[in-house]
Formats: sequence, structure tokens, C-alpha cells
Amino acid sequence: MPNDLLADLAARGLIHQSTDMGALGDWLATPGRRIYCGFDPTSDSLHVGSLLPLVLLRRVACAGHEPVALLGGATGMIGDPSGRSEERTLLTPEQLAANLDGIGRQIRTVLAAPGPDGHVPAGRAHVVDNAEWMRGVGYLAFLRDVGKHVPLSQMLAKDSVQSRLERAGGLSYTEFSYMLLQAWDFVQLSDALDCRVQFGGSDQWGNITAGIELGRRLRSRELHAATCPLLVKADGTKMGKTASGAIWLDPRRTSPYRFYQYWINLDDADAGRCLLRLTELPLEEIQALDAQRAGNPAARDSQRRLAEELTRLVHGEDGLAAARQATAVFFGAEVASLDAAALAEIFADVASHDFPRSSLDGEGLPLVEAFERTKLAPSRSAARRTIEQGGGYVNNRRVTDAAHRLTAGDLVGGSTIVLRSGKKSYALAWFG
Repeated sequence: MPNDLLADLAARGLIHQSTDMGALGDWLATPGRRIYCGFDPTSDSLHVGSLLPLVLLRRVACAGHEPVALLGGATGMIGDPSGRSEERTLLTPEQLAANLDGIGRQIRTVLAAPGPDGHVPAGRAHVVDNAEWMRGVGYLAFLRDVGKHVPLSQMLAKDSVQSRLERAGGLSYTEFSYMLLQAWDFVQLSDALDCRVQFGGSDQWGNITAGIELGRRLRSRELHAATCPLLVKADGTKMGKTASGAIWLDPRRTSPYRFYQYWINLDDADAGRCLLRLTELPLEEIQALDAQRAGNPAARDSQRRLAEELTRLVHGEDGLAAARQATAVFFGAEVASLDAAALAEIFADVASHDFPRSSLDGEGLPLVEAFERTKLAPSRSAARRTIEQGGGYVNNRRVTDAAHRLTAGDLVGGSTIVLRSGKKSYALAWFG
């Protein structure tokens, strides 16, 4: 129900700042209201940090309203200074077009994905690009018609501007103008779609309130807004960053397996909060998972449920099935059906060694030699003992004959053999 939207957001800890909650609630009491979030095209893929606004828009649709995803085709040419310590590198038109295409497809996919109950959110989704109303607008006309109504003192007072002005690099006029463009977006959306509510991250509050003030000055129109906390870990660091880089929503940059594993390995201190803020699970189910986690943290029920829900949302049922299969392989399941790329992804952090393809010819490559070369054993004699004692595996199949030799028939995906010592010590043998 529309009236339940704000209550649900508050219960999940998703309201950090807001305009008058009473007025906002009154506006949302009517079904079919349009609410927008903006997405900067800084890359051709969104990342884990973008999940919060995406899930917010899904909650909007589930509450009977219409979500509006705004792509920054115009603002992306400048770059948002919020939360930045230095100037962004400007995108070329070609980079910007590719980025808009990539994130636009991801947004549409996530907004149309079925929820935990199997139903697609009912509210009609709008995906718009602010280049539509900025393209062809002259500089002098924009300054006269828009800039005239935004006091410089108001812009300078914003935290996002102050923090940059105090730094050695300062803030360029180009980035300083970003706030004015985002404010104009809010007015334009209120004109075209009667969209009078903006949601965003807490770092956007200054830009959002600039739009509210511009709407009042230009249109005598009351606009509303709320922000959510940024997606951070319990220690205050950004979520979605790992030693190997960001966790992306594009499967070509972060596979469904790595995406799934990121959530499986989340700390207990972060799991409950992510279930509340990033999933559409009922509050009662989340509370039950919290209780299970407190009683038996080793079971990782919260992390598994979180990984399942978010992988399904971003990558669909096929992506979730692939992630589960890959996870099972790491714990000893059959590997024959996987290709070399999937094996490299699953075992990205294990030792490996390149062998000549010819070493598989004739009698083949001694398994004890493969164990020694891949560092699964410190010596061939140690490898022999491991194998004879039942701790040697080829493609997750136990081998107890220390004289065993690897041949082309053992290859998986045409070029790889998975070796294992004991329960979890893996290595990859590559044959070029």
C-alpha cells in the first residue's frame, strides 16, 4: 500500500534525511506517484553501491507508485563532485554513450526482476536521460532562465561544495555547476512527469535540496525528498570493494559466482543490515535470520539468504544456479561440465602452473610431479604420501594410486586439470 512506503523505509533504516515527513506522507497517500533516483554514468556498469537506489526504486513500485530512474547523459559530461576529493576525469562522448547503454540495460533488468514471492513490481518504471532536456540548451539562456534563480550563497553553503573548497585542489567551475544541473533535473521531471519526490544517497542532500529550492522559486511548487545512508560496512568502509577491485553488476566484470561469494563471505556485523536494506524479504523473516545468526553464526544462514536474493535479483535464476554450481565445485562437486573460464574464476586465488600440452602425450604427466610443480606438495615424496593416504584428487575425484599419470582425457574445458590435496587445498594445472 502507498501509505506503507515511508513506514517500511524507516523500519529498514533507509531514511537518513528528509523534507517534512508529514507533507511527504500526504503526497504519497495517493497511488501512482512518481519518485526518482539519479544514476551517474561513470562506468558502463553499476556496482554494489548502486544497489541501494535500485532497491529503493523497486520498493517504490511495490508500494503502488511509479519509479523513475534518471540517467545522467548531460550531468555525466561534468561529473558529480559529491564525496570526491579530486576532480573527475571527463568522459568522451563515446565513453558516455557506452556507459549510458550499459547502466540503462542493468537498471531495466533489475526493475523488472521478480521479487521473493515471484511477482514483478507492479508500478510502471520510467528510465529517462537528462540529456533529453539539456541537449541544445544555450549557455546564456540557461544562466538567464535557471542560474538567475539559484543564489550563490546557497550553493557555497552546501557541504559537498565546502569540503572540496577546503582541499588543496579546490573545485573547478565545471564541477561547481553540477548542482545547478541536478536542481534543474528535479524541476524538469516535475514538469514532464509530475514527479515531486526524489530519493538518493545521503551524499546527495545538498544537490537534492537545491532542486527543491529551485522548484519553489521557478514554479512555486512543493517538492519532497528523502535520502538513505550510504552502503558501508560496520567499520565505515565502502561496501563492494575487495582486494581485487569493485564488485560490479555486469557479469562480464564480476561473475555471478564472485558476486554470490561476496555476500556469502560478508561479516556477521553487516549481514543483518544488508538483509534489511537490500532485500525485499519480510521483516519477520529477517528477524528470524537475525536470531539464527546470533545462535549459530557458523551456519551463515543470513549470508546465504542474502547471497541468493541479490544474485537472483541481479543475475536471474540462471546466474544464481551458475553461482551455486561454482560454489559446490569448490567444495568437491563434479567439474567436468565447466569451461576453462569458469574454472579460472572459481579458483582465481589458488596456485597454478603452466605445463606444455605435450606433457600429456604418451604415458602422460606423473601426478606426483603435478602436485610438486603446483606447490600442492613440497616434494614428490610428500605428494606420494598424500595420494597413498587418500588425500589426492584429480578434478575432485579421489586418486589413491601414487603412480597415476595425467593424460588429455583428464582435461576440463580443453586446457585445465583441477588438482586437490585434502579437503580444500586446490591448484590448477594449465596445459597450453
